[in-house]
Amino acid sequence: MSFHLVFDFYPIRMKSRLFYIMVLLTGRLAMNEGNKYSCSNYTQVDVDGVRCWMEVVNEQFKTENFSTIIKSVEKLERVLENTALNETTSIIVERLVAHIFRAEGHFTGLNISASQERVTSDGDRVANTTVMVHLPKELLKTNENNTIIFCMITSPEKYGQLGILDGRIVGLAVSKKTVLGLHDKVNISMPLQRPTLESQADKQPSCQFLNFSTNKFYQDGCTTEWKRDEGRVVCSCDHLTYFAVLMVSPSISESDREILSYITLIGCSLSLFFLVVTIVLYATQRGTGTDISLKVHINLSVALILLNLHFLPSQQAAALSSSGPCIYVAVLLHYSLLATFTWTAIEGFHLYLLLVRVFNIYVRRYLLKLSLVGWGFPAVIVIVIAIIDKDTYSRVTLHPSKTNGTAVEMCYLSNDVMKLVTTVGLFALVFVFNLGMLAVTMRRLKSLRTEQTSREKGRARRDTCTVLGITCLLGITWGIIFFSFGQLTTPGLYLFCVLNSLQGFFIFLWFCVFKWKTEDGQPGSDTHYTNSRSA
Repeated sequence: MSFHLVFDFYPIRMKSRLFYIMVLLTGRLAMNEGNKYSCSNYTQVDVDGVRCWMEVVNEQFKTENFSTIIKSVEKLERVLENTALNETTSIIVERLVAHIFRAEGHFTGLNISASQERVTSDGDRVANTTVMVHLPKELLKTNENNTIIFCMITSPEKYGQLGILDGRIVGLAVSKKTVLGLHDKVNISMPLQRPTLESQADKQPSCQFLNFSTNKFYQDGCTTEWKRDEGRVVCSCDHLTYFAVLMVSPSISESDREILSYITLIGCSLSLFFLVVTIVLYATQRGTGTDISLKVHINLSVALILLNLHFLPSQQAAALSSSGPCIYVAVLLHYSLLATFTWTAIEGFHLYLLLVRVFNIYVRRYLLKLSLVGWGFPAVIVIVIAIIDKDTYSRVTLHPSKTNGTAVEMCYLSNDVMKLVTTVGLFALVFVFNLGMLAVTMRRLKSLRTEQTSREKGRARRDTCTVLGITCLLGITWGIIFFSFGQLTTPGLYLFCVLNSLQGFFIFLWFCVFKWKTEDGQPGSDTHYTNSRSA
């Protein structure tokens, strides 16, 4: 759930209460300041008053521009939320279909079925259904009497040109209540027929919500499941507002997505294998040296082993009927990813001590303290998240497959805000810091090269290998994702998948070169600094 969604909803609720008070005091309803459209004969918002409002909005679809219509729809939502009714009521005015459900007693969930001619919530499915909605019991508390509002607006001539499927938007709300962050999501099902697919063969459906502040659609909090065999799209959202299915061009083609999946699978498998080999080699030869830098590299390798070990079976765990394995994989996957980021940051900090703070850098129990940060900090984050929201580690829908229509799921963090802060936010900080350390390293190598050019041959080649190795250890290649947008999306993703899925293999090569230099009597690029001043 994005921040702008949260901030948009609260002012709307406040305005709706003020609006209702104004209606009661003035006894007049007007759609705009010029009072071009008026429902002034209704002194309270009852069925006739709502019908009047719907007729006004319906007329606006024929003459007004999109921006004006959106404002009117927003006002109509407030009117529907403040309608005074004692029983469930349906109101249909040409292209607008409204259903006001009066909840009483124990609420166990609600199923709404609607067409352009009829709408019901009694469990029956209406003929020629265009929208089906399932609302979870989580929506209302036990014995909470409240009103649930459903509103469907169909206007191909206005909404169709925006890429909205069948020009249809669906609004859902609970009167006098803001609904955000549902664990059991709201499901909205709409048909996606063959004629639409044939006319827009290069596009795919995307479930999005309408932000009244910007008059734009956003995906936050919604996932899309395209059930191609059944000819319908299911939108699962964790909040209530106005929703639509947009036919959009995919950021990458289906063939590219499949190739990237194979690259990731093969690369991560190779990395896992070579990382395990690295650990075995270190364990069998650890008596040959006690270099602190090498031990930091090994800790990073262990974090990457955990990451690959839980990433590879994530989709299989999500496909299981039991939620236990998926929760386990989601927690360990998030923890190992955070640990990987933390150890890349430690690599940057250790490099800083070697190249910048060359003298007087002795730290007592240095490796122990690094280990407490490297493994303890991610654990604290995961525990705090589990305490705040224990259900956030669950199945996450990535994207619908265009081949068979089924959604691709994995086990990970489902809360968008927590995912943004703990994953993207943490890595952004690590990336900026380590990028600075890489710049310092290159400057240091340049100065050393100037001093020793006349005495050493092949210095440039060794310096290049050093920079590439340090780039891998610092996780700089993960930052490619920040530049994968626009025309660079597809090539950026290919580069990201190749380099990062093979990060473990590159670390294995670095380890082999390091051991070769040590056995050959040449200190590694950072050995002599670490042993003498940091151990």
